[in-house]
Formats: sequence, C-alpha cells, structure tokens
Amino acid sequence: MEKSKFIWMNGEFVNWEDATVSVMSHTLHYGTGVFEGIRARECPKGTSIFRLNDHVDRLYNSAKAYNMDIPYDKEVITQAIKDSVHLNNLTSAYIRPLVFFGEGEMGILPSNVPVCVSISAWSWGAYLGDKAGENGVKVCISKWKRISPESFIPTAKGVGGYMNSTLAKIDAVNNGYDDAIMFGDGDVVAEGSGQNLFLIKDNIITTPPIETGALGGITRKTVIEIANNLNFEVTEQNISKEDLLNADELFFTGTATEVIGVVSVDNSKIGNGSPGDVTNAIRKKYLEIVNGNDANSDNYLTLVK
Repeated sequence: MEKSKFIWMNGEFVNWEDATVSVMSHTLHYGTGVFEGIRARECPKGTSIFRLNDHVDRLYNSAKAYNMDIPYDKEVITQAIKDSVHLNNLTSAYIRPLVFFGEGEMGILPSNVPVCVSISAWSWGAYLGDKAGENGVKVCISKWKRISPESFIPTAKGVGGYMNSTLAKIDAVNNGYDDAIMFGDGDVVAEGSGQNLFLIKDNIITTPPIETGALGGITRKTVIEIANNLNFEVTEQNISKEDLLNADELFFTGTATEVIGVVSVDNSKIGNGSPGDVTNAIRKKYLEIVNGNDANSDNYLTLVK
C-alpha cells in the first residue's frame, strides 16, 4: 500500500500513522462495522469521484442496517471524502470510508460504545492485475457458500461479512486461480469473492438478483444502465452451475474490479477463452464514463475541487 499523508478521523485530519484505534475497539472483537470502496480518477475537468452520492447513501443505509448511527450528516462525510483526495494531493485514488464501534463496554451488545468514522484515500493499481482487462481472469467455483440473507445482511457492506469473501479468495489463489465464484442458497450463483457477476448468452445479459446474497453493487447498477443504453436485454434471475459453464461470456464488476472478463471457470473455457465482444463493449463504455470521456460523464462524476 502506498501510504498517503492524512486520514480523516472522527471529524479532523490526522497524520496517517496517528490514525489508530484501541485494541479494545468493539468492531475489532466482533466485526460490526460498515464501509465503502470509492474511486477518484484524473479526468479532463479535474480529479473526479464516481457516483459519490450513491456511495454515501449506501454507507448510511449499511450503517442503519447494522444499527449504527453515524454521528455526522451526509454533507460532512461527502466533503471529507473530497478533502481526503485533495489534501493528499492525489489525482487518482481509492477511498475507504469506515464506520466502526470504538472502545466501550465489552460484549456482543454494543451498548455505551461510540460510533467512529474514518476516511482514507491512497493510490492503488488494478485490483485483479494490470493485464486483467485485456486477458480476463480465471476463476473457480468456491467450496465456500455465500452468506445466506436469512442469517446475515449481505446486501449491506458489513465488515464481518468479508470473512466469508476472504475464505473464498484465499482458497482460489492457493489453487492457482485469480478469484472465485460463490453460490448462495439453492445452489445458484450469488457473486464473486468481492464482485458482482454478469452472464451473457445469445446476447442476453443476466445477473443474479440480490436475494441470492449478491451485493447491490454501484458498478453493477452502472453496468445495467450501460447495457440498456447499448440496447442489450438485461435480466435479473437465478444462474445455475450449468448456465455458468455454458455461457457465451462472463464478467465481473466492482468499484475496485471495474469490468473484467471471466475467461474460464474450473479450467473450463468460457466462449473462446478471452473477454468477449459484449464484455469489451460494456467495459469500454464504462471506462469512458468514469474517466470523464463520455457525454454522460457529468451525470456520474463529482469534482474533488
């Protein structure tokens, strides 16, 4: 990680190395916290953040889902996110707002425990590697099931839930794959270890509904908008293992991932074994939008300064 100079911590900027918490932080012991992953990029009009308001809204919705009352209004958090990029002199950045319980009464019930907020921003490269956009990624079907919506809240970006994703990612990499696809209740596809998944068959695009345990991703939402504008039919419905292996194309989406083709599953080639035409068309349009090179970019981007 390429450290920046400042982190916003509970209402003020402090030096990176001073943004620390007690080992008795409730979230450190019990995993109750929520976060966002946000991207800023160097654009023709200046460094801009993609779908900032949507990310802030989801942060608050996730906090509400886990009974956490963020002690700052949205305008304060929004400005702190922009300032985190500007004050660190970043032209492109990954931004991580984190809401967590601090030190207080110990026990599963977080009573008399303060809610803390930090916002970090730093330079970060391609999540799945510099060549992933061109070459695609090779994945496996994970032995780990996605957390059930009946036992957790996978639609919110909860800190503790990512233990599930970590198990799948480590297992995939240890077995020579780039990432994993996780199945949910009913043995239907949910998502990747940290990405939404799209399937293309006969030019129809399908993505799992959030009822499978898939996150309601902001990049997922954007890709659906792009696909509709490119006159592709998009459906949200369950995807079986057979559907997966018989797909013409597959691709992952996410803030860190962007849009990346999946070229094999369990060593079975998808399509011709390289990112397909539909994937490439959607990826191209997505990158034009987020980099400020599309006529509709202004509808998605917020200038840092």
